[in-house]
Amino acid sequence: MDALALAGEYLFIFAARLTDVTLSTVRFMLMMRGLRLAAAGIGLVEIAVWILALGRVLEGLNNPVKLALYCLGFASGIYAGQWVEAKLAIGVATLHIICSEQSLAADVAASLRALGCGVTVLTGEGRGGPRQVLLVTVQRKGLDRVVGEAKGADPQAFITVLDARTAYGGTLAFRK
Repeated sequence: MDALALAGEYLFIFAARLTDVTLSTVRFMLMMRGLRLAAAGIGLVEIAVWILALGRVLEGLNNPVKLALYCLGFASGIYAGQWVEAKLAIGVATLHIICSEQSLAADVAASLRALGCGVTVLTGEGRGGPRQVLLVTVQRKGLDRVVGEAKGADPQAFITVLDARTAYGGTLAFRK
């Protein structure tokens, strides 16, 4: 095999593995969000690409560069898959916002409601006494905007973000 063909073989192995692992990561995230048909479609392409990449590596097991590029493609695909999934931002997230001061809870709730968010306010007990806890569920595409708005109203707020599989009813900001 000449040098150009070998370089093409190396590039194919890396790119194919990068692609199939990226697809695998996105497929898994879609499955977790209940999008079965989309996940199955991605899985079909993913496994075809994987078989092609693996076949090329198995043809030359005595070539350590092929094995190294296969492994490097795998690791790169994990990173790329997470990046793609974050950009797609499919699904919903639930925020628990614990205001730093009781008096700021109304301001945070008003700011988020102005964005179109549904906000449920509960009273909790923290180390320093009573705290207002705001529960907000949003489309993941609007998550950064909502967190920014909450932090703008209460810079010291403690915010946790949880992935929610789905949401039914209520007010959901940024709904398509």
